[in-house]
Formats: sequence, structure tokens, C-alpha cells
Amino acid sequence: MNKNGISVVAFGVGLTCAVLLVWLWREEQSRAREEALRADRSRHSAAPAEREARASSALDANTQSLLARLQQALSRGDARTREALLAFKDDAALNRFLGRARPAGLTVVGQVPRLRTVRISYEEFRALQSELLLHANDYAALSPNFLIQVPTIPAKQDRAAVDQVPFGNDTLAFLGVTGDHSQWGRGVTIAILDTGLAPDPTFDPGRVSVIDVGLGVTPGHGTEDGHGTAVAALAAGHLPDAAGVAPAASLLSIRVTDANGTSDMFTLSQAIVAAVDAGAKIINISLGGSATSAMLDAALGYATEQGALVVAAAGNDQAAQLAWPAADTRVISVGAVDAAGQQVSFSNSGAQLRLTAPGYGVQTAWLDGQRADVDGTSASAPLVAGAIAALMSQNPALTPTQAADLLAKTASDGGAPGADAAFGQGILNLGWAMNSSNPAYLDTAISTHYYDAANNQMEFVVQNRSGQPVTGLALKVSAGTTATTTTVPSLMPGESYVAKVPVSNAALNDVGPIVFKTELVNPPGFVDQVPANNQRSSVLTPPEKP
Repeated sequence: MNKNGISVVAFGVGLTCAVLLVWLWREEQSRAREEALRADRSRHSAAPAEREARASSALDANTQSLLARLQQALSRGDARTREALLAFKDDAALNRFLGRARPAGLTVVGQVPRLRTVRISYEEFRALQSELLLHANDYAALSPNFLIQVPTIPAKQDRAAVDQVPFGNDTLAFLGVTGDHSQWGRGVTIAILDTGLAPDPTFDPGRVSVIDVGLGVTPGHGTEDGHGTAVAALAAGHLPDAAGVAPAASLLSIRVTDANGTSDMFTLSQAIVAAVDAGAKIINISLGGSATSAMLDAALGYATEQGALVVAAAGNDQAAQLAWPAADTRVISVGAVDAAGQQVSFSNSGAQLRLTAPGYGVQTAWLDGQRADVDGTSASAPLVAGAIAALMSQNPALTPTQAADLLAKTASDGGAPGADAAFGQGILNLGWAMNSSNPAYLDTAISTHYYDAANNQMEFVVQNRSGQPVTGLALKVSAGTTATTTTVPSLMPGESYVAKVPVSNAALNDVGPIVFKTELVNPPGFVDQVPANNQRSSVLTPPEKP
């Protein structure tokens, strides 16, 4: 997240695939034994002692190679030095380890019994090596304790430059939030796993509770420490100058970052479990890294089993891949758009992206009662978390997952027609979601203009966001000096129509940029409640010459 031009840690992006080296080690031991036995059977002339020596030699070489790989993995620069996360196959195995850890030269730094996972530190790798060799059957998984911080930026996706439009304090209006929404979120708890919350008037007394997982509960005074306060205000602030989507929701703050603004896999996973056990049904994570681990997988699994839903930032690397935990299929991943509905240049894309929401120049709370304009998918995620809480408060029968599914179903289409890697299911439209079953709600819209370069055509998406079918729509399209009118077929609630107009590459190269303007004409007597979205324009520019 970027605040007032100052670079602030957005943590938006991940960790590393779980290094299940214990299982790998056991499998390779078994494979080595089998290969040795096959070799023995093919050498009937060899003496028994010689065959045994050969098998032992093969096994030792394989074991040494695997242990060397393990040591290298545990020494990665993106993990806590001389630490490991050990997961056990059952409670008995966990308890046996706890009894022998200290004599074995291993220090238990923390544990999450529900995940049967222990965070350990060691002075010498051979202490851990000896433990694994002697008690491999007790283990389910092992991995480094990866750091969660701004990671090494992956290769950037090639994207056209766009002029981004900031939101300022108009975010809620963009989302379709009108009228009195002061009771939205009541009865629902949103957990904010971040830098901690600073006191601010936008959080009513009694609405914020805290859990300490060992890092304290209040933020520090570094450049990134207002991050958690900003995120929480976007989800559930109630003042007009730091307004949130669900201003009546309860907030559970769990600080997961240290004095350097850094977290790790153990702390994040521990906090997820703690939030679930405290009753949070929505967990916002506006941080992440470039990989995952078995412990995070288990923590997300626990949240899912208990009916809680994790919402996470897609990441700010301008990459064609999502951050973790946003990349996990059980997580509602959120990318960023600007006030013009464009994908923000830094927002990550990927097949797992679920939704997009405001994430550029968004006004919110900061430290010491300040207000700040922030950038980042870190801002987008809590808007979706708040929207889920708002829907649940207005329809208590909805589960968090059902509320998220409704948001995806009622999202404003962006980019290419239908779901795509840049916008997911579309742009958050809470006004539509709140009225999706209201037959008196009338709204038709031109959702997006998209240039399909592969087929040399412009595509214009019309959506019926009304609570009833609509018949008699017409779409006027002007391309430069040429104008056409298309009859739009009858659309059921939530249904879309794509009008296509051919584009001549020769004309585009000869004439230059083409301005497309569209106007959606409603049938007589139709009172559109959001008439502003019945017009849209775009400019198609010629491709750059090599």
C-alpha cells in the first residue's frame, strides 16, 4: 500500500511451496531399498555380505543427498534463520516430540496444537538432522518458517500504460452504497490480520477486540504501521472521512508483524486459527508472499471446516500470478481497480482471481487520527470483506461463502466479457448485490468496452442488474463518425449481452485513435435507478510500431 507518495509495506504477496522433505526422504529411502534389492536379485553370484553393503551404501548416499537439500532449504534467505515448522501425524507424535525436543538440542518457539505444528529453532543443523533420522515416522510435513514481507518482484506482465484515476473519498458511492447503511455488518465479526489497529474515532467504542499472538496488539510508528488501521477502516469505519462498507461490524485485530514490519508463516497461520476460534467468520489478510506451506494449507483448511472465510489481497507486483494466501482456491482473492473501472497497473492477475475492488487513491484512516489516500490491493481486500459482512447482516441466512458467491454473481463485468485473469468475476458492486432479489430495483448498464485483438473487434457488454427481466433495450454505438443502433435481446435478471463491432486494422493505423461512445436506451416507462452507467466511452489507439 502506498500512502501519500510514501512507500508503505503492503505485504501483498507470498511464501514457498511446502517442503515436504520428510515424506520425500522416507519415499526415497524406500525407493533406494527397492533398487538395492533388485540389484541384489540380479547378482545371484554376489555374497550376502556384499549385497548388504551395496544396499547400505546406496541408502546412505541417498539419505545424505536429501539431508543436504533439507539444510539448503532451511537456510533460504526468505525464511527465519535456524528455524523450522514441524507438523506431526497425530497428537501422540506431537506429544512425544515435545518431551524429547530440549534434550535433542531443539527449542520450541511456539506451537499450534490444532494444526499439530511446532515452530522450533536450533543452533546446529545436526540436532534437527538427528531428530529426523530417528523419528521420521512421527512427521507429516516440514518446512522453513518463511517470511511474509514485500518479496522479490517476479517478472512483470507486459501491460499497456493507462492514466489511473483516484477515488478520494468516493469509494462507497462507486460501490453502489447509498442512503443509510449504518447497520450493515451488525452481528458479524471481521478479523484483521495486519499491523494492529490504532485508536481512531471511526471505530466506535466497544467494537474492536484484540488477540495477542506474541507481537503485542498496538501498531508501532514506522512508515508501514498505519496499514492495519487503514485496512480496518475500509472494512468497518463509520465516520464519513474514513468510511467503511460495514460500519456496524465487530472488528478483531490480531497484529502479525514485528517491529520491522515483517511476519512469518507460523505467525500468520497461528493468527488464522486464533481468529476462527474467537468467532470471526470473515478474516481479512492484506499481506502475503510468493509461496505457501503445509502449515498455511492446514490453517486455511481449519478455517474452511469451521465456516470462516479468508479474503486476501492479490498482490502489487504487476505480475501474472497471485500472492499467497490469495492464490489458494479457498480464499477470496481481490485485485485493484481505479475510479474509471480500469485494472490498476500494479495489481496482480491470475486464474484464481475472484473479484476486483477500489485500490487507487482511496481515502481511509491512518495513525494518529490522520486521513490518507492509499494505493494497493491491500485496500481492495477489506472492501470485499466488509461487503460480505454487510450482506450477512441483511440476510442472516447467508453463510460467508454464500455471500461471497452473491458478490461474484453481481459483479460489474470488467475487461474481457465474462471472468478473466485481470478482473476475476468482475468489479465489486454492492448496490446490485443488496438488491439482487428486489423486483422493484431497476438498473441496466454498459459494463465494459473491450478490444478483442485476436478477432479485430470491439465488444460492448450490457448487463441487466435489475431484479426483473427487461425487454426493449437498444444500444447506440458511435465509432468516430459512424453510428449504429443494436437491438438488445430480452435479458433476465443478472444476464449479459455482448454487442460486437468489427475494427479495421488498416483504418486504425491510417486514421489513428478511434473514439467509441455507447449509450443504452431503456424501454419507455423504465425508471433506471443508476442512469449514469448507461453511457460509456473509450479510445482505441493503434498498436505501437516496432
